[in-house]
Amino acid sequence: MPNPIYKLMNKNTQPDITQGFVDFMHKMQGQNPDDIINQLVSSGKINQAQLNQAQAMAQQMQGRFSGFRKMFGF
Repeated sequence: MPNPIYKLMNKNTQPDITQGFVDFMHKMQGQNPDDIINQLVSSGKINQAQLNQAQAMAQQMQGRFSGFRKMFGF
């Protein structure tokens, strides 16, 4: 019988980012992302520095999600 502490330490506790991405894409389907971003910046909900940081992170993660391109038609 495996040690329960060892099992807990090796358990994958990270959220399933892939499923979260699929859910997000279904929710946002049919919307113009540029319009959404412009509205967030103009309303002050995010600032330019936050937008720049999000864009840099998105570029870093681009390879991980490239397999979804066909699924969502882009």
